[in-house]
Amino acid sequence: MKGDRMENVMETEGGARIESVSEFTRRVKVVLETQVSPGWVRGEVSNLRLQASGHVYFSLKDAGAQLSAVMFRGDAARQDVKLRDGAQVLVYGEISVYEARGNYQLIVRAVLEDGVGRLQKEFEALKRRLADEGLFAAENKIAIPAMPRTVGFITSATGAAVQDFSRILIRRGWRGRVVVLSTKVQGEGAAAEMAAMVQYADGLRRGMTNDECRMSNEAEVGVGSTRAEEPFFDLLVIGRGGGALEDLWAFNEEPLVRAVAACRTPIISAVGHEIDFTLCDFASDLRAETPSAAAELISSCFVAAADKARRLEEDLNHHVGVALESAGERLDHARSRLRLLAPSAQIERGYLRLDDMANRLSSALSATVQGRRQRLTEVASLLRERSPQRRVESESQRLLALWKRLQAASPASVLNRGFVIMRDEAGRPVQTKAVVRSGQRLAAEFADGTVPVKAE
Repeated sequence: MKGDRMENVMETEGGARIESVSEFTRRVKVVLETQVSPGWVRGEVSNLRLQASGHVYFSLKDAGAQLSAVMFRGDAARQDVKLRDGAQVLVYGEISVYEARGNYQLIVRAVLEDGVGRLQKEFEALKRRLADEGLFAAENKIAIPAMPRTVGFITSATGAAVQDFSRILIRRGWRGRVVVLSTKVQGEGAAAEMAAMVQYADGLRRGMTNDECRMSNEAEVGVGSTRAEEPFFDLLVIGRGGGALEDLWAFNEEPLVRAVAACRTPIISAVGHEIDFTLCDFASDLRAETPSAAAELISSCFVAAADKARRLEEDLNHHVGVALESAGERLDHARSRLRLLAPSAQIERGYLRLDDMANRLSSALSATVQGRRQRLTEVASLLRERSPQRRVESESQRLLALWKRLQAASPASVLNRGFVIMRDEAGRPVQTKAVVRSGQRLAAEFADGTVPVKAE
């Protein structure tokens, strides 16, 4: 007990707590993994190892340092860049500590060739400048409506994002309306076209013409001003499918980022894949990892409400059914009581009682007559048993049986059954062998005569 306490709660003379290696490493892990944000790292690939499991282990190095890195199978399968020793790359990932060895390593999620380094620098510089202006501040964000009725999707009408977005909403049974606001999402002029579409959709009001919508976008609206018209869109979504950094660069251009930040209609940015980040993600009111994720987010409250409505409907149907069944039972009971209290019912019950009493009287008379007949039969039988003639017949039969028994026991009857009576010289029956002498003359009596014999 004392040793355990010294091991777990040891302190120096100054009062500082002494940690085990595991405790210290775990504390380092928590600090690194919570305080060091995911980011992009440039370096040269070395010590590349491709495991049979599909995981990729390598090091990133430059002139002054080296960093261990691992890219797991799922992330490795999604990369377009093939890693090789000596390759100059940009990788995106987060820090992790492998406690068993006390090593920290970078968990790589995406790999780009270093040729896009210039764009990445521009991205980081513009991000810092716009963030300093407060364009990404949380207090400027607008709450996303729980159940929007009309959603505008700013994207390419021919892209896969529209198909994925619509398929999710249809599969989940969402009942709102989606308006596809088709624009370029890649290449020269894409950012300006999307920015104009954001402003157009933001200014659109129900009942307004296109010219009125453009005028409302061009006019400067004061902080305290209000509009009587209801906004046409409850929610806007801007996005496209995944691609390389160059493909997504339009969503990092300043005019579009500022248009998204200034949009008065709640807007969701849904650009690329989970690992893709654009400046529109930071300027929008909410970032969705993919267009499909945006569709799930938009329909989530509707799906929950629909499920709740179905459950309430089932409960209502159950309670209504129970109430109807109970009311039906009460109605049947009331009808039964009315039938019982009706004069015709009382007359019918009187008939039933009369018939019942007649049946009971008839049954009682029949039972009495039957009982008397049974008694008479028993008395007649008793008289027959005690009749003198019956006793005479009985005694005659008994005497006949005795006579038959006597006849069966007579010597003649015995001889007729094949027996022999041995007699001595005096004619007496010889009953045992012991009284017979050797040479004695005997007579063997059969049923049909006597034969003389001599004992040997």
